Amino acid sequence: MITHLQGKLVEKTPTQVVIDCNGVGYHVNISLHTYSLLPNTDFIKLFTHLQIKEDAHTLFGFVEKSEKEIFKMLLSVSGIGASIARTMLSSLDPKQITNAIASGDVMTIQSIKGIGSKTAQRVILDLKEKVLKLYDLDEVSMSQNNTNRDEALSALEVLGFVRKASEKVIEKIIKEDPEATVESIIKKALKSL
Repeated sequence: MITHLQGKLVEKTPTQVVIDCNGVGYHVNISLHTYSLLPNTDFIKLFTHLQIKEDAHTLFGFVEKSEKEIFKMLLSVSGIGASIARTMLSSLDPKQITNAIASGDVMTIQSIKGIGSKTAQRVILDLKEKVLKLYDLDEVSMSQNNTNRDEALSALEVLGFVRKASEKVIEKIIKEDPEATVESIIKKALKSL
């Protein structure tokens, strides 16, 4: 099994790259999420998943290891093939997918091209427990783009608090008061930690 490739980026499109590893060019299928994270350097490293079928050996590449794990989880769902899993990771970023699965958000998953209502429900049913266990999401953040949350979390980490414990406390605070300022989040978190 090829777990990663490291080499010179020879060719790059939004759906695929060619990586030269010591004179051998590997054609690797990628998602738009990975495409957006590709560095502007010639030298890159991608985590890969090799899919072997009767008629083809296909490599899928990911800049982040977490995206690769989500891709593999999606493949385990009946009715989700590699192309649909890649479309899912191109339509939504991995955190949005895990949040949608963990919170049972059928509409978000169904909004992806090629995913119907039954398939979306099956994805949630099959993967919800795995996602909750893997990412330790007791309460899923509905405000993932909340910069106040991120700033408060960084501040607590700098102060020496454990990230997982801080995240849980901050999520609870934001759930109670979505408009909380960074200062108030930190003050309330310090009282709870």
